[in-house]
Amino acid sequence: MIPETGHFALWLAAALAVAQLFGGWHFLRRSEHEAALRLLVPAAAAQGILCLIAFAALIWAFAVSDFSVALVANNSHTAKPELYKLTGAWANHEGSMLLWVCVLAIFGAVAALRVRALGARFRARLIQTMGAIGLGFYAYLLISSNPFARLPNPPAEGAGLNPLLQDPGLAFHPPLLYLGYVGMSVTFAFAVAALIERQVGPLWARTVRPWVLTAWAFLTGGIMLGSFWAYYELGWGGWWFWDPVENASLMPWLAATALFHSVGVLAARDALRNWTILLAVAAFSFSMIGTFIVRSGLLTSVHSFAVDPERGLFLLTLLALYVGGALTLYAVRAGSVTHGAPFRPLSREGALVFNNLILSAILGVVFIGTLYPVVLEALGGGRVSVGPPYYESALMPLMLALLIVMAIGPFLRWRRSQTGAAARRMVPALVTAAIFAAVALAVGIRGVLTILGIAIAAWLGAASVMIVAGKGARRLSAASAGTAIAHLGVAITALGIAISAAGSSERITNLAPGETDRVAGFAVRLDGVEPVAGPNYTSVRGLISVLVDGRVMPLEPERRAFISPMQVTTETDILPLWTGNLYAVIGDNDAEGRWQVRLHWQPMIALIWIGGLIAAAGGLVGALAGGRRRRRERREAAQ
Repeated sequence: MIPETGHFALWLAAALAVAQLFGGWHFLRRSEHEAALRLLVPAAAAQGILCLIAFAALIWAFAVSDFSVALVANNSHTAKPELYKLTGAWANHEGSMLLWVCVLAIFGAVAALRVRALGARFRARLIQTMGAIGLGFYAYLLISSNPFARLPNPPAEGAGLNPLLQDPGLAFHPPLLYLGYVGMSVTFAFAVAALIERQVGPLWARTVRPWVLTAWAFLTGGIMLGSFWAYYELGWGGWWFWDPVENASLMPWLAATALFHSVGVLAARDALRNWTILLAVAAFSFSMIGTFIVRSGLLTSVHSFAVDPERGLFLLTLLALYVGGALTLYAVRAGSVTHGAPFRPLSREGALVFNNLILSAILGVVFIGTLYPVVLEALGGGRVSVGPPYYESALMPLMLALLIVMAIGPFLRWRRSQTGAAARRMVPALVTAAIFAAVALAVGIRGVLTILGIAIAAWLGAASVMIVAGKGARRLSAASAGTAIAHLGVAITALGIAISAAGSSERITNLAPGETDRVAGFAVRLDGVEPVAGPNYTSVRGLISVLVDGRVMPLEPERRAFISPMQVTTETDILPLWTGNLYAVIGDNDAEGRWQVRLHWQPMIALIWIGGLIAAAGGLVGALAGGRRRRRERREAAQ
């Protein structure tokens, strides 16, 4: 009965989306703005509540192992740990789409209740657009991807969950990504409403900016968590593999990064109006493209949903409707949007425009690399693979240029800046960069691009600290603090990438119990191997001792054989040191009783994820600053 309740709640939410779309159109056509809001705001709020009820019903079905629900039978098992029974609710196509729709409805409800600064008509148009977006996804979920479908003859036991997804990281990675992906739907609705109502200006930018930053922060956190999951769970030793599904999350992140910089220019200087609207459309478009890639079966990946092409066609239709409709509206209305205030190239606006151009170029490189193999194969050109060499050679110069612009931009003034004055303000940051480059040379790093990357990352980090130090704690606004924190996080991540890439070393060896080998100066001994019985797997655990500064420290990698579904996985073990990580994986044994052991030393690699989380925190600080500013403006307007 509870699954039927969840299914019914979804149908009611879909009906409210219909009311939002067509009821809003009816009242707005007659210019009855307040009447429209009396319908639209309660409809949006009720949608959020109904979707939460539906999602809670699915969680309940997984928690109690209700195998009469097809989704539970296909993705769960009574022997699974309780945590993974719950996270299994969204570790599949239908459940993750329900989570997507639930986040969309909640964002729509919050927007309906809180977006007031742009007037009643704009607010009604925004809610109406959110209803139109929601309606398409409700149709997709209820028609082709029903998460509550029943089985006429339920099995006594479920099929289980992919062992790679039975990990604590799964509890947070997809929800964070969806908060980012779906958050872009609000900025998309802002853009559509602005084009329809011709309300593109600084007030619009200040109102939408917290939504952009919030979505960007969650997307950043989700990408970082997914990267860390791939690092320690897959057993490959890397943190980014340019996998198509990884790229599917990177593309909207790049578009969103360009968007919030452009929104900042529009809010502060009333410039880049058309470009900002176009980026708002692009950010949601790439979120839709990512969803299509993951769920259409178009591309294969270790963490994609390989579903039938008919569902992919449904998503492609939604993509064409939403994005095609928005771009058509943009083409019709862009001419009515004024250009805004002029500025000189050597100014903060100029630096942000250059930032946008570089981000757009990076986005183009990733987009081509991701879809080129698919297009080539569809045209009969054979199957090819686009891997790290393409991305690294194409993106490295762009990434370094982007870091330089990020470091210079905050030292420039609005409208125009003097070269000499800006250069003098940057001297301490440049000295810091030189010191880091000298240290890199002293410890044996010789690659020109690597040293340049370390120096520029240090320059950006020092520049970020100088933003705070230059203004002082009292005069520093929350928005500036958010910018400084986000830039510092990016600098730390860039530093981690450069150092770990330059100093990593790998050793694959075969050891019998009692034998020792070395990697990066560490003595590593295999003490033995023991069997382990888990809740739904059996395992072979390697007992490894590592000599670190006269101390013996343990590593215990495993090779697990899961029962349902039957699958063998590697479980890495990582020894975290302040200088880096020693990463161990155990493989098969040979006829002589030797076990394959892979050891990987990665200096300062933890900086990658530390910096990413700091950057996400900076985005949230900036979003909260925007919320406080809007409340102050409303109070001043009421006086």
